[in-house]
Amino acid sequence: MITDKLNDFRIILASRSPRRQQLLRELGLNFDIIIKEYEEIYPENLKGKEIARYVAHQKAASFRNEISDNEIVIAADTIVWCNDRVLGKPLNKEDAVRILKEISGNTHEVITGVSILSLSKELTFSDSTKVTFEPLSEEEIYFYVDRYKPYDKAGAYGIQEWIGIIACSHIDGSYFNVVGLPVQKLYKELQRFL
Repeated sequence: MITDKLNDFRIILASRSPRRQQLLRELGLNFDIIIKEYEEIYPENLKGKEIARYVAHQKAASFRNEISDNEIVIAADTIVWCNDRVLGKPLNKEDAVRILKEISGNTHEVITGVSILSLSKELTFSDSTKVTFEPLSEEEIYFYVDRYKPYDKAGAYGIQEWIGIIACSHIDGSYFNVVGLPVQKLYKELQRFL
């Protein structure tokens, strides 16, 4: 089993996301959480999955000179790509409302870039899920933002929360990717990595 092999390593999850932590636990892995402050900036010419992969790679690379030969770093970045641009984490309430109005009645793409790093190798990949939202009323948007305060979430929403339950009418791809980590693909890529 891959989980038995991985338990020979110290796995470092470079993410403060409670959703990513939960999904990695569900995968059966033991890991430590180490957070490094990283400004999520990227070259302007990048689009969609290139952005998510670039940021995930940069997050993992920041550990390169600090890990030993029995450690593996897993870093990830999730973006929402809609109308040919990134809808990031909202800056404040008004920004969250603006973002949710943009995805209301629309299909957007949730892209997670993941980078796996050890002393001897690195593997970066991404997964993409198309999500369609039914039209949302202004009242529903304000209710969600006021109640759930989605300021730490790309696209200003959590699919597993109230707004996802009432608005998400179609998903094409991995649900777990939308939650924050494409665990099915990560499992396969970890097998390749070892």
